[in-house]
Amino acid sequence: MDDNIRTEISSLGEFGLIDHLTRNNDTRQAGTILSIGDDAAVIDQFGRQCVVTTDLLLEGIHFDLMYTPLKHLGYKAVAVNLSDIYAMMATPTQITLSLGISNKFSVEALEEFYEGVYAACERYNVDLVGGDTTSSKKGFVISVTAIGEVAPDKYVTRNGAKVNDLVCVSGNLGAAYLGLQLLEREKKIFLENPGVQPDLESQKYLVGRILKPEPRADIVDWLQENDIMPTAMIDVSDGLSSELLHICKKSEVGCILYEDKIPVHDDTKAMAMQFQVGTAACALSGGEDYELLFTIRQEDYEKISRNYDISVIGYITEAKEGAHLQTKGGAKHKLTAQGWNAF
Repeated sequence: MDDNIRTEISSLGEFGLIDHLTRNNDTRQAGTILSIGDDAAVIDQFGRQCVVTTDLLLEGIHFDLMYTPLKHLGYKAVAVNLSDIYAMMATPTQITLSLGISNKFSVEALEEFYEGVYAACERYNVDLVGGDTTSSKKGFVISVTAIGEVAPDKYVTRNGAKVNDLVCVSGNLGAAYLGLQLLEREKKIFLENPGVQPDLESQKYLVGRILKPEPRADIVDWLQENDIMPTAMIDVSDGLSSELLHICKKSEVGCILYEDKIPVHDDTKAMAMQFQVGTAACALSGGEDYELLFTIRQEDYEKISRNYDISVIGYITEAKEGAHLQTKGGAKHKLTAQGWNAF
């Protein structure tokens, strides 16, 4: 793409823009009967149950275009929605995408954004089947609705955790938070000294975790293949403590969480030392890791222990015992939600 070419959105008009951006939109799902181009899409669920979720991403609140490539943003907008579908133990099948666009964006910029959208659709085998575009006076507005399917009554909610269930989490936590802190630090340095270019090559893992998260489709597939049905599940978007407290509240239970069992990547530990923050605090309150937090019956422990990408980090207790974190030193602290708050 020639960086010097700029096509004004107004030259295409709303419907011309939609036609232009969706001209190569592929259909992958047998259930997508009618896609973009009519008043509504038509989807056949073949007797399965439908799961629907929506996310809104606002420039200046959820993302900063100074360090977020548009292609990555398109990918992430889809990925974070699909994470919610996987957190129900469901399979995503379609998405709709609506945009509010300011006049600072060119057609070429939106093409770059859609490259990321289509890359995520291809990676996770979902169809883009509709949406809307409008002008925005307050920056870039992105709304994605994801649709999924699940076998009748095989979905997993937040309210099924039982006393003595084990608390498990996929992957590792805290990396996205430190990736964000790193980008914010480099932005500040650049604004003060525009001649200094940020060197992020050595921190690809942390930066990648915040700019291009991957929903854990692989974990859902593995659980299903091994006949493990979580009793409760949620994705980690607002921090481990916040998500675990959601499960406890909905399930009317308490929990014990072990600090030394929380999985943290080596790059996260190193960067936490640089920023002089505790790795546990990053994992508990950071958010945007998009890992899966779930509870299982004790009988499934042997099966779950075969997957090295799943950690058992605690267990469920009676509600009257409350929710607590046991530190490496053996002290118990009340678990508090200090995760991201939109308001």
